[in-house]
Amino acid sequence: MCLALPAKIVAFPENESGIAVVDVLSVERRVNVDLLRNETLAIGDWVLLHVGFAMAKVSETDAREQLELLAMLGEVGEARDQLVS
Repeated sequence: MCLALPAKIVAFPENESGIAVVDVLSVERRVNVDLLRNETLAIGDWVLLHVGFAMAKVSETDAREQLELLAMLGEVGEARDQLVS
């Protein structure tokens, strides 16, 4: 079970303050970014996602390293299944 997954911001829905659409393991999800309201967030930024909340902004390098680690541990499939369900 993953505690946090790196996710790339792909959109900010109009008229939905505090919400971003992210791509995480090729699954798009709407997430709450209110915890990062003091950060400047833009499309293409990476965040750590936990139970529907963006918890921290991270570098692309750190995000990709975490995704590689998930793959090495064989956890990508389980994590994706949890996102889809």
